[in-house]
Amino acid sequence: MPTLFERIASGEIPADVVYEDDDAIAFRDLAPVAPVHVLVVPRRPIPRADAVEPADEALVGHLFTVARRVAESEGLADYRLVVNNGEGAGQSVFHLHVHLLGGRAMTWPPG
Repeated sequence: MPTLFERIASGEIPADVVYEDDDAIAFRDLAPVAPVHVLVVPRRPIPRADAVEPADEALVGHLFTVARRVAESEGLADYRLVVNNGEGAGQSVFHLHVHLLGGRAMTWPPG
């Protein structure tokens, strides 16, 4: 069964897409926790960060390049990138994704 993010990437479910290419898609989060909250998602599903294999290295690196491009296009000089791994860490969609958060000061540790 396709993940929610696969369905968004295929166009089956609409999203506010800010970037896409053959390998990744980036779209605004429906429940933002910052003025800019974009999810950067590989089109090929990888369930969690701990499921990344050596063959995924270029794809995972590409997600960070996309995040930088989106941050630049959003006018962000300072931003946070977050990857949750597992339900206990806050992962709710089991399809690897990077949260790009910006537009406000970030505190540490996160809440």
